Amino acid sequence: MLSILDIGMDKAAAYRVGGKITEDEMKSLLALIREKTEKYGKIFIYQEMESIGGVEPDAMIEKFKFFNETGFSHIRRIAVVTPKQWIRRIVDLEGKIFRHLDMKAFSTEDKQKAIEFLTGSQ
Repeated sequence: MLSILDIGMDKAAAYRVGGKITEDEMKSLLALIREKTEKYGKIFIYQEMESIGGVEPDAMIEKFKFFNETGFSHIRRIAVVTPKQWIRRIVDLEGKIFRHLDMKAFSTEDKQKAIEFLTGSQ
């Protein structure tokens, strides 16, 4: 399940993952990202990961098509909030691999710090 969140930042695409992601959910998220990048240019991504229940293959295809078309140049920063330490480790590793992306993982208790990271006030 993927649900859109409002974190009080117009330039942020914010969402929560809690289970299996469907194709329709992925399309909704990508439409939100597209809409915000058209309006603001560079945007922030805020993701809360409660649990990972998998992703429908068609949802992954939609995601790959989207980023193949748009790339990542429209993403300013990515904050991932999760109670799972192993996910935080993966996000930190991805941040080292994809050096052009400014991404960081936060514990669930540090949601406000994640938002501050996005705005650069941390």
